[in-house]
Amino acid sequence: MLYIVITYLWASILLYLLLGGADFGAGIIELFTSQKNKQITRKTLYSAIGPIWEANHMWLIIAIVILFVGFPVIYSTMSVNLHIPLTVMLIGIIARGTAFTFRHYDAVVDDMQHLYNSIFAVSSFITPLFLGIIAGSAVSGHIDPTANSFLSAYIFSWLHWFPVSVGLFTVAICGFLASVYLIGETKVEFERLRFAHKAQFFNIAAVVCGVLVFTAAYFEHIPLIEWVFGNWVGRIAILSATLSLVWMWYLLYQGKIALLRPLAGFQVTMILLTTTYRHFPNIVILKGGGYLSLLEHSGHDKTIESLGIALLAGSVLILPALFYLIYSFQTRPLEAGRDGH
Repeated sequence: MLYIVITYLWASILLYLLLGGADFGAGIIELFTSQKNKQITRKTLYSAIGPIWEANHMWLIIAIVILFVGFPVIYSTMSVNLHIPLTVMLIGIIARGTAFTFRHYDAVVDDMQHLYNSIFAVSSFITPLFLGIIAGSAVSGHIDPTANSFLSAYIFSWLHWFPVSVGLFTVAICGFLASVYLIGETKVEFERLRFAHKAQFFNIAAVVCGVLVFTAAYFEHIPLIEWVFGNWVGRIAILSATLSLVWMWYLLYQGKIALLRPLAGFQVTMILLTTTYRHFPNIVILKGGGYLSLLEHSGHDKTIESLGIALLAGSVLILPALFYLIYSFQTRPLEAGRDGH
């Protein structure tokens, strides 16, 4: 049952990156869109993410609940030592959701709309940035459970080049996913080409940020190269992601967009698999060579068994409803907002 719970944890993180990440990427695209194209971009973005934008956070909630219930030691260590980036990320989620709602349904149309738009775009950037910082910090070896000062316990546990570069890489991945997903949301060729150019831009940004990640890992003595290329799973995953990327851009050049979304999702899945496989089951690597393991630091057997049953039962009830929600909004046009968003 423990491995079932771990599988759900990994899957929830992946789904939050694929779906919630594309959701954040929509705001990132808006942030990097020229003023003259913002209006039509917002309309397309709203039509795409409006139906399920709140449901995306379900995957983050599931991951947090699994850690809280099934792995309390891991949860408490991360929530204490990384509480600053966690708080910033949660504030970003709240600010983004509030701005997204008010800019469409505010009873008064005034200059506050500009503020809502700015909050939505900036928080869409900040949230995945700190999500990546948290992920990078967890495996960087900077978390010191014996720290006896504020700086070493709460600042230098995450404020290093490697976690920050992972955060920037996460932002680029979110922008890339959203751009690829949105190519199929528009019926106008000009708009389709514009989102294709955005996808190329964020693809290049992801490569540049990926180089920064490996560079920072080298200088901070993090064995990232060995994690990625030191085993056959990592090598196959990276090769598969690279080949699928080439295939994706070939299909886009040919004007065939049906497989673009699955290919983009496959690439991100391979990246996550590569970066988590080698040091599994150690989800948190501590300063001084210690670690927190999903196998060694799990909760009581009865707790894990109950959690696994709850996850399996919840899947039967929740997943069909979620798929129907997505299907129902994909099969009928979404009415645009009052201001054409």
